Amino acid sequence: MKPTHLDEEGRVRMVDVGEKPVTARTAVAEGSIRMQAATLQALREGRVAKGEVLAVVRLAAIGGAKNTSALIPLCHPVPLDAVTVEIELDDDPPGCAVRVTASARWRTGVEMEALCGVSAGLLACYDMCKAMDRGMTVGPIRLKEKHGGRSGSWVRPAELA
Repeated sequence: MKPTHLDEEGRVRMVDVGEKPVTARTAVAEGSIRMQAATLQALREGRVAKGEVLAVVRLAAIGGAKNTSALIPLCHPVPLDAVTVEIELDDDPPGCAVRVTASARWRTGVEMEALCGVSAGLLACYDMCKAMDRGMTVGPIRLKEKHGGRSGSWVRPAELA
């Protein structure tokens, strides 16, 4: 298969999507951050010194999705229709899971937007809680599913979960 992000001389380029049809596209990504049980308890009880952690995580996830093309060099700016963020606190192992769904009617997919949203949300959680717990671990971050476009739908197989 010919690399899509290289021109005829082998130089990196942004793919021309101008002739592709506009279609509905959706992607779901998720990831987690693991932390000490005491850090999770402080987060739950609103005792983190920097403030409302989950509100900041949600805003960072939305902002990360919206700003993907500024972070990932060959991504097109995508006019997102919606970004939803779900946050779940887990006791075993202690941590926080973030799930981002990005959708758009556009010429290219929104997988990177969903993944950047998750990454930004988890990094914001780390930033908000790092004074209590510098040993937090971010990841794994993964695409769960995508729909739309020429390649259609893809759902992560159970064996890759």
